[in-house]
Amino acid sequence: MEDVLAYLEQHSARHLEELRAFVRIPSVSTDPQHAPDVRRAAGWVAARLGAAGLTDARVHGTPGHPVVTASWTGAPEAPTVLVYGHYDVQPPDPLDRWDTPPFEPTQRGGLLFGRGVSDDKAPLLIPIRVAEAFLQTRGALPVNVKFLFEGEEEIGSPHLAAFVQAHVAQLQADFVLSADGGMWRADLPTLTVSARGLAALEFTVRGPGQDLHSGRHGGGLHNPLHALARMIASLHDAEGRVAVAGFYDDVLPLSPEVRADTAALPFRDEAYLREVGALGTFGEPGYSTLERQWYRPTLEVNGLWGGYTGEGSKTVLPGEARAKITCRLVPGQDPARVREQIRASLRRHTPPGVTVTFGDGEHGAPAYSIPPDHLGLRVAQEALRAVYGRDPLRVGMGGSVPICDTFRDVLGMDTVFLSFAVGDENIHAPNEFFRLARLQEGAHAWAAYFGALARSRDLAGQAGG
Repeated sequence: MEDVLAYLEQHSARHLEELRAFVRIPSVSTDPQHAPDVRRAAGWVAARLGAAGLTDARVHGTPGHPVVTASWTGAPEAPTVLVYGHYDVQPPDPLDRWDTPPFEPTQRGGLLFGRGVSDDKAPLLIPIRVAEAFLQTRGALPVNVKFLFEGEEEIGSPHLAAFVQAHVAQLQADFVLSADGGMWRADLPTLTVSARGLAALEFTVRGPGQDLHSGRHGGGLHNPLHALARMIASLHDAEGRVAVAGFYDDVLPLSPEVRADTAALPFRDEAYLREVGALGTFGEPGYSTLERQWYRPTLEVNGLWGGYTGEGSKTVLPGEARAKITCRLVPGQDPARVREQIRASLRRHTPPGVTVTFGDGEHGAPAYSIPPDHLGLRVAQEALRAVYGRDPLRVGMGGSVPICDTFRDVLGMDTVFLSFAVGDENIHAPNEFFRLARLQEGAHAWAAYFGALARSRDLAGQAGG
């Protein structure tokens, strides 16, 4: 790999500037005002794939945001992988919590700060850089590679399943290699072998037909914010267990092996609390922090608002109040059923004098896990060992990658995570950052992965998992 690695090192400064340019594009998929920016980001990715030497890079329109594809299939006897990632990002709010502008990437020490730099723009760029290095130094890749990059991951990939179903032949491969995901810690190589699912919903509590003077009308009408607070409080018991009827009905118990393996990991609550700046852990009783974060379902309130939230005082009784909720799900839970359980619970706890309605921003995905003996995992273990000099730990992921279920159901393919983001990089929060050293570490690992996969001869039975 000396020639490939030398090329990556020689062009590292240019690649860093490309990453900066990529992060400057505010490709916020959830905000309609940023739709032109999302399209611009798709064009940027397609152009970057073309510059890497992939001649068939293309932007595909969908009813939502575009999909970008490209491929190199010049090794007919070699395995084929489908590389997945996403170029859309979360909103940067709250803006006043950022130390530097979210879409002006800023380097401080060995860290690059900016919205989307860790999730998923730097990790997405790494396999493109590696493809370029092989094509520029050798004129060929050691394996066949197809690229599929979407612009809707942060809103639940609502249109990607239909795209995959319409392009089955084009996307067929032995398995998926995801640049999205992340490692558990920066000081330990880790392989993610499971991801929790997702169920998202939002709702509005309405009282009077408009905001009213709280002096004239306060005490005579039910305040929607008060009602909303009571309804939100009804979703958990005092110890942190989800109180929604039926929520745990389909949850499978943790195996003794998983609990023992998790307990053996180098994790301490005290160090974790220092890292996140919290006073204490909290959650479902009977489980450790890592078990609750990786293997147990959750219900989290992501936003509450209504009335006046600006500077100073405005004495209103608001006409409505709103909330957003997401649940992280585990194997056995169906996202649609969980959403309906929550809706039913909120309806039961809606007090007199107000009404509750549910919004359109509801999406979900089942939990995902990969067979422990999958070829793609074994190759990833070899590649990470080549970079870090030790075998990676196998861990769970608290977050969700919605498209994994579609890859398995429609294409018959499992997903291996090979991302070089780290869980502590303020993903989805202010001051998101990426460790720049991992641009080269990740490139080395992806190059080693392609080489090790090309040398493998035990693909029998692995296509489709």
